[in-house]
Amino acid sequence: MVVLQAGVARTGPAPARTPATPPARPPARRRPPRGPALALLLTAAVLLAAHQLRPAPYGDRLTAGPAAASTATALRARAAAVESYDPATGALRWRYARTGHRPLTVVRHAYGDALALWDDGTVTATTTGPPAPAVRWHRTLPASAAWLPAQGGTGVLRPLGHGILAVVTPRQVAAYRVADGDLRWVLPAREGCAFRPARGMRHAGALLLAQPCRDDAWTAQVVAVDDLGRIAPHRTPLGNDLPGARGGHRDPGKGLARPR
Repeated sequence: MVVLQAGVARTGPAPARTPATPPARPPARRRPPRGPALALLLTAAVLLAAHQLRPAPYGDRLTAGPAAASTATALRARAAAVESYDPATGALRWRYARTGHRPLTVVRHAYGDALALWDDGTVTATTTGPPAPAVRWHRTLPASAAWLPAQGGTGVLRPLGHGILAVVTPRQVAAYRVADGDLRWVLPAREGCAFRPARGMRHAGALLLAQPCRDDAWTAQVVAVDDLGRIAPHRTPLGNDLPGARGGHRDPGKGLARPR
């Protein structure tokens, strides 16, 4: 092969050519997940949406009113809700309603909680705060449909001492700790007898309940209870304080009369 360079003929092999650099390839696009991965992402999105849209347990709807300078509060069952308000001005503190239900009665415990009985047999405890009102717990009464419509809420909720609430039904008396709704004791009615929630009264720290029975003396048809249960000689204290709390109870063995 003849190569011409600056007018001079030269024989020899041709110089090697530098190979051309191929053009850079664009980065590969990330493909969306397919198959099981895509199904997992869709399931997680559906569950998250369902969690955000689910109704509140028990149909609770608790709304707080404007902040008030006074700390005095009163309670009332009004229309389909329990309301806390300022007794001097009538200003609403908070309103607690349950979808599809109405309160039959509401009482205040010495600790400040609002205790309400609803038409479906649910008992609720609502704290008035601070920092804000909140529903502490719910408890459902057994077989309430058999007696509650006729009985109503009269005498069913009976606050006792040391943070205990007695719930009186015809078949039993159940005691709950107001702080957390813990069941402390149950006193069933005697066979052939029934408690009368509306026929009860307080005496010397005890709650006297009527338990009518056939062919029994009237003295046997009255039951006395307090926060520890039925008042009887030599009974064993239950200890109704919160776990870890220290507190004393009066002598559980004493009767209704003061010791001499």
